[in-house]
Amino acid sequence: MTKHSIDKATLIDWLGDGLELAVLDIRPAEDVGYASPLFATNLPAERLKAELGRFVPRRIVRTVLVDGGDGTAEAAVGRLRQAGWTDTYFLEGGIPAWVEAGGKLPTFDIPGVPFVAMVREERQTPVTSAAELKTLRDQGTDVIVLDTRTLAEYDKAHVPGAVGVPGAELLLRFKDLVPSRETKVVVSCAGLPRAILGAQTLIDAGIANAVSYLDDGTRGWTDAGFELETGRTASYGEPSETARQFASERGESLSARDGLTFIDRQTAEGWNADPARTTYLLDVRTPEEFARANLAGSISSEGGQLLGVAYRTIAVRGARIVLIDDLLGSRARIVAHWLSRRGFEIALLLHDFEAQDRAAA
Repeated sequence: MTKHSIDKATLIDWLGDGLELAVLDIRPAEDVGYASPLFATNLPAERLKAELGRFVPRRIVRTVLVDGGDGTAEAAVGRLRQAGWTDTYFLEGGIPAWVEAGGKLPTFDIPGVPFVAMVREERQTPVTSAAELKTLRDQGTDVIVLDTRTLAEYDKAHVPGAVGVPGAELLLRFKDLVPSRETKVVVSCAGLPRAILGAQTLIDAGIANAVSYLDDGTRGWTDAGFELETGRTASYGEPSETARQFASERGESLSARDGLTFIDRQTAEGWNADPARTTYLLDVRTPEEFARANLAGSISSEGGQLLGVAYRTIAVRGARIVLIDDLLGSRARIVAHWLSRRGFEIALLLHDFEAQDRAAA
C-alpha cells in the first residue's frame, strides 16, 4: 500500500464510519453503465480536473478514486493533490478488487431497484401488465399512461399514447393531463424504479384516480410483443391555475408526515459557505426553468432523476441536501418524500423565481 492508496477493508470501514466521504468511479461512462458496483458517482478521468468541484465542493473532503485496475486513479490522485485536493486516495486494485469474492458490501445510497422493491412490498403498489393495458385500451377504457423518465428518454421510445411527465412533475402537471377522477392512471418508465415511485407518489398524495405502474415499463411492453413509438408525441405544458392549486393541496397531503425542514436563502448560503460541512444546493425544477433563472451556487438537478439515481449527483456521503424549487414546492416535496427515506439530510428552499425573472427583464 502506497502513501495515498487504501485497500478494500479500509474503504469498507470508511463507508460505515458516518463521516463525509466521496467515492468516484473514474472509468469511462460506457464501462460503468447504469451504475458502478459501489454506486459511486461516475466522473470519467478526463473530466476530473474540470468538474470535480461540482461533485466534491470542499477540497478537504476524503475522496477515493476507483478505476478499472489500470493505474489511472493513482496517477489522478497525484495530480489532484498537487492541485489542492489534500485528502484524496485511490483504491488498490480498483473495481476488480472491490467485486472480488462478492458478498454484500456497504455502498451509500440504496440504489433504485432494491429501494423501490422495498417500497412496492411495503405499500403493495398496484401493477398493470402490458397485456392488461392493451386490453383496457382495446375495450375503450378511459386510461392514460404517464411516462416518468426524462423527456430525452421519452423521445427515444415510449409506450404509444403515453404522455411524458418526469417523476418530480407529476403533481404539478396532473390535473391538466388527467382532469377526470374516473381516468385510470398507469405510470411507466423503462423498467421499474421510476414507475413504482411515480405511482406510489400519486397514491401517497391522495389522488382519487385508480393508479398503478406498468410492469417492467417499456421493456415489459416490447417483451409482450408490442411496438413502441418515438418522438415528443405528448407532453405537459405550462400548468394552469387549477393544476397549481391541485398540486398545492396534494403536495401538502404527500408531505403531511414527512417532517420537512424549510429554510430561507440566507440560511442556505450560510450552509454552503460552512468550511466544516458539505452542502449541495440542488434545483429540482426543469432544466428549462433553471436556465431562465437560478440561485448562485445551485446545480440543475432534475427532481425525477434524483429519485432513482441520487448517487449520480450527490457524491459526498453525509452531506446536507438543499432542494430548491419555486414557491409552490411540489417538485421538492416529491423528492424529499423519497430521499428522506433513504437516509439523506434534506431541507427545502422555496424561491420566487417569477419575481427574479421579472427583475432580470
